[in-house]
Amino acid sequence: MKISHACLSAVCAAVISGSVVAEDKVLNIYNWSDYVSPDTVANFEKETGIKVNYDVYDSNEALEAKLMAGSSGYDLVFPSNSFFERQVKAGAYQAIDKSKLSNYKNIDQQLAGKVARHDEGNKHNVPYAWGTVGIGYNVDMVKARLGEDFQLDSLDMLLKPEVAAKLQDCGIAILDSPAEVMSIVNNYIGEDPNSESMSDLKASAKVLAEARPYYKYFHSSQYISDLANGDICVALGYNGDLLQAKDRAAEAGQGVNISFSIPKEGTLLWFDLMAIPADAPHPEAAMQYINYILRGDVAASLSNYVFYAVPNTAATPMLDAEISENKGIYPIQAVKDKLFIQVAHTPKFDRSLTRAWSNIKTGR
Repeated sequence: MKISHACLSAVCAAVISGSVVAEDKVLNIYNWSDYVSPDTVANFEKETGIKVNYDVYDSNEALEAKLMAGSSGYDLVFPSNSFFERQVKAGAYQAIDKSKLSNYKNIDQQLAGKVARHDEGNKHNVPYAWGTVGIGYNVDMVKARLGEDFQLDSLDMLLKPEVAAKLQDCGIAILDSPAEVMSIVNNYIGEDPNSESMSDLKASAKVLAEARPYYKYFHSSQYISDLANGDICVALGYNGDLLQAKDRAAEAGQGVNISFSIPKEGTLLWFDLMAIPADAPHPEAAMQYINYILRGDVAASLSNYVFYAVPNTAATPMLDAEISENKGIYPIQAVKDKLFIQVAHTPKFDRSLTRAWSNIKTGR
């Protein structure tokens, strides 16, 4: 989960060589915002001569809408595991010939095994990054309102109305991702994170609805800059985004002290995957980019910049210490044991979930 400083809109520049014979030397990428190091795309262009058009999104729902409409024009996309699962079943992606990927050997096979739950044999994907959904917070603002003894690794901060009310004035942001957030709330109240029970949905929706009056907004990327600038004091979001906010705040030197915690109650473990749409106009160029991303030095550069873990064993020796030793990025086993993976919902349940989420956001 989760933004390119180098290419935030349509087109990133081009240049050079390449083995793409039957295709134009073009690659159309649709990726999460702030999700690539600044020189990754430019270096790929220099090495291959393939011109990259780079667009970004900030929710799985936005990606899915484009894919399901057909003829998106994209060659490479980066869906999260549970959404990817149902998109594969719908025929949205073409198979990837791993024999053409000389760097596929660098993939962590234990993590790839988890992804295979969504795509048997990992026929249609190559893992890109992985992480958790957690809590980013302004240490000084939160302690001033909740006291020194409050447990800052608890979802109580966001989900207990009496606690959230104390943080309303400094601002709470919630990830705008209904499936992910509701699974976390399910787990918080002791239910199956992947439950499709209407009673469980109603119970979790009630928890969010009761805390909703104290939330400032729902968004999947705005909280990065707002947390770094001190415009909000707490956010439920993707770990790498929240750690980016911490880094930006430190660089700015304005006294904004941000920290991150993985909820002690447990939280979502997600994977973002590289996949080639079934109707991709330049699939060979997409394969070249995938193989490039799988290089140890490129994967390490990605992790070092975006503060997300990469499932790449060749990258490990090249990770900055602040990344490899950060337990919010590469958590210890005891924390991993409380993480859960989200599976794809049925269309019927998704409709109910969407209605519930809309009601929560609008305060109805």
